[in-house]
Amino acid sequence: MKKYDVIVIGSGMAGMTIANKCAKKGLKTAVTDSRPYGGTCALRGCDPKKILVGAAEIIDRANKMSGIGISGDIFINWQDLMAYKNEFVSKMPGGVEKGYEKAGVEMYHGAASFESESTVRIGNDLLEGDKIVIATGARPVILDIPGGDLPIDSTDFLNLEKLPNHITFIGGGYIAMEFAHMAARAGSKVTIFHRGKRPLENFDEDIVTHLVDATRALEIDLHLETEVVGIEEDDDQFKVITKSPNSTETHQTNLVVNAAGRVPELDGVNLEKANIASNKKGIKVNEYLQSESNPAVYAAGDAADSNGLNLTPVAVMEGHVVAANIIRGNSKKPNYSEMPSAVFTLPTLAAVGMTEKQAKASGIEHQVKSTSASNWYNAKRINESTYAYKVISDKDGHILGAHIIGPHAEEMINLFAMAIRAKLKVADIRNMVYSYPSMGSDIGSMV
Repeated sequence: MKKYDVIVIGSGMAGMTIANKCAKKGLKTAVTDSRPYGGTCALRGCDPKKILVGAAEIIDRANKMSGIGISGDIFINWQDLMAYKNEFVSKMPGGVEKGYEKAGVEMYHGAASFESESTVRIGNDLLEGDKIVIATGARPVILDIPGGDLPIDSTDFLNLEKLPNHITFIGGGYIAMEFAHMAARAGSKVTIFHRGKRPLENFDEDIVTHLVDATRALEIDLHLETEVVGIEEDDDQFKVITKSPNSTETHQTNLVVNAAGRVPELDGVNLEKANIASNKKGIKVNEYLQSESNPAVYAAGDAADSNGLNLTPVAVMEGHVVAANIIRGNSKKPNYSEMPSAVFTLPTLAAVGMTEKQAKASGIEHQVKSTSASNWYNAKRINESTYAYKVISDKDGHILGAHIIGPHAEEMINLFAMAIRAKLKVADIRNMVYSYPSMGSDIGSMV
């Protein structure tokens, strides 16, 4: 049996952060992963997705400027784009391993399962750790319907050799909306079925309404309050059976993508052998991201039942928190209030802090500034018809939340996150001098 100060299960952004920081502080650290090192974001999530989004952005911009300065047909060559994406992704595991080697992290390859409260087995190796971190990420939820095994998942979509003529997405979250916009720009007919009243339910309702309108204007067939109740193979196509408040219908499609959500990847970890309490949201943790039932165990990222969203920046932040608490004892708590997020549809939707609904529920005295900005210069110059914002501030002028849909929203939201962190007031933001003409210069007019 080999003994370590820290054993990290999972090599994604949370696990990578923890392992490298602990090792650099002199703790004997091991990491393992059943897949190539790098995790979901780098290998089968954010990074490869954004490469495809980059191509879709070019198509979107050219289409909107067609006839007013841009001429000629351009299109996405899916095979070439996949080759470029694969070249990028293929280099990631080796780079991660070099980082571990430099930090002094000992590496294992294989699935880890607990043998006791302080030991894990990886193949033929039995490891004992003073602290063990579960950072195994998440996997697509399994559809509990007839034919629920027929759809592909997001990883499969990112590795499609050919894009079919008609793609149907099940779900209304990040993955469904982003991939739908991407596929539509690549020339596919796209359908979305979502059982909720609106997609992206964690985002501000008014801003999401703008995205719904833009999605339908793109001729994406978005069905809300519509549940998929069955899927059947039909030669080289699929039949998707849906149920809505008014009807039950059958739809034909070439491909079905399961984008109905993700759940913690904890299968086979044998939590019960280590007395680790969990629920459907992940490992039950306290305010220091330490297991509620086994003090030797911490969890971070999508595997933890914390107050954070399943986002890469959250995983990294939680990784820093766990590493600090292992190194110095429980002293650091995660702060989610300043955490920006973005949905890479076209246009992009981005948010940080409270929604208007949350501000009302909190009882905080606040004010809201919100309007469409589609007639502003930065929208007009690229012929963008969807551009809107909502900024919430308290009675003293401090920013409580900001919500933007439009070009480069993902960049502008970082400035609002900085404003929240630095406790800047509306007057501070309004009185700043910005470079012009730039998207950032619009921020002064949003508050």
